[in-house]
Amino acid sequence: MGAAEEKIAVAGLSVWSNSFLVALKLIVGLMMGSVSVLSEAIHSGIDLVAALVARYSVKRSAEPADKDHTYGHGKYENLSGFFEGTLIFLAAAVIVYEAGKRLFDAAEVEMLGVGMLVMAISAGVNIVVSRRLFRVAKETESLALEADAYHLMTDVWTSAGVFVALGVILVTGWQIIDPIIAIVVAALIFRAAFDITRRACDGLLDRSLPEHEMRVLETVVKRHEVHFVEYHRLRARKVGSERQVDLHVTVPRGMTVVDSHSLIERLESEIRETLPRSTIVVHAEPCKKDCESCRMLEREQVFRSKSPP
Repeated sequence: MGAAEEKIAVAGLSVWSNSFLVALKLIVGLMMGSVSVLSEAIHSGIDLVAALVARYSVKRSAEPADKDHTYGHGKYENLSGFFEGTLIFLAAAVIVYEAGKRLFDAAEVEMLGVGMLVMAISAGVNIVVSRRLFRVAKETESLALEADAYHLMTDVWTSAGVFVALGVILVTGWQIIDPIIAIVVAALIFRAAFDITRRACDGLLDRSLPEHEMRVLETVVKRHEVHFVEYHRLRARKVGSERQVDLHVTVPRGMTVVDSHSLIERLESEIRETLPRSTIVVHAEPCKKDCESCRMLEREQVFRSKSPP
């Protein structure tokens, strides 16, 4: 199975698991009259929408460049992350609103044992699915799958919180615990939504690669500095799971087209080896003046070309 097919398959698994959990939590939450369990149903509902968006985005981002998208479709994953984050903010707001009303009008929560069982099932299912999502996201550097995995891990912690809250109500009879835990769940969802939205916007706004990756690029380029005069305009960004790198190198005026092309190929090859899934464009331009630096480089190149292999 190729990387694109594996991304689509694991996104589909997330859709099915969330569909099951939404139905289960919604039915049990209504039967119990528990706002915390219903908040978890809303949470899983948002996870379901996020999984559907993630599946669509990874499928579209895998499509090759065309005449309307000459740089490919990688930003579908960033757009997916932004959309998912927005949905999560809305879901958290709904949870806070409903829990706030319940704080002043507490209702008795029933079938606590059943609710605890559902939360345990939810946490277990999401641990399994999120681990697989994280693995594939790391292997393919997919922002959409990583965002979906974070959604599910948030669901794991919130399910655990609701499990504990229902246990406390079962032991103490304190019904006020139910809406309080729902508000805590909403706070965790807000935090996850902020992080996902911020990272998605980085890609949409063409933010540079992380500093450590830029240092890696500079190290690769400087490894070949004996073959050119200088380099400039080193730029790099992340589009979905793909890195796009631009670089200008100044070569001696006397360097042949063949030699400059060979230099460019070596640079591109080593960058791809160091940072996989990279598209590199290197522009070679002649030095504007006849200086000693250029003449020294030209003499070295002539010497190397005459030396036996």
